[in-house]
Amino acid sequence: MGFMDFVNDAKQKSLTSISKFKNKDFLEAVVAGCAMVAAADGSIDSAEKSKMTGFINRNEALKVFDMGQVIARFTYYAEGFAFDFNVGKAECIKAISKIKKNPEEARIMVSVCCAIGSADGDFDEDEKNSVREICRALDLDPKDFQL
Repeated sequence: MGFMDFVNDAKQKSLTSISKFKNKDFLEAVVAGCAMVAAADGSIDSAEKSKMTGFINRNEALKVFDMGQVIARFTYYAEGFAFDFNVGKAECIKAISKIKKNPEEARIMVSVCCAIGSADGDFDEDEKNSVREICRALDLDPKDFQL
């Protein structure tokens, strides 16, 4: 299975599994992961913010959450990166780590991050490195996600 096949399969699995994880910690982890992947190049510019919020707003897997809340939390994490990259990353890792004890939630969250990273058709090395870092925070092997 090639990487894009893996990503497409992960997208489909997240669509069917994510609704059973409708809870605050999972929402925070997913949104923090989205922001972290978006900030992978060092900043989240308005075009990236629009792409990310558009993806969140249209993605079937994330529709179980109130979109206003999702966008507000994404903005919160994005502003952390705007203030200071390392502070923003630390805030994201803190939120992401809260689902560490639930491996199924953690794996789905990483799959969503992979889908977001590849949303523009180019899952670049900076984005992959962000997802690898998310995997380490969750005690998951990046190789399980073909990273």
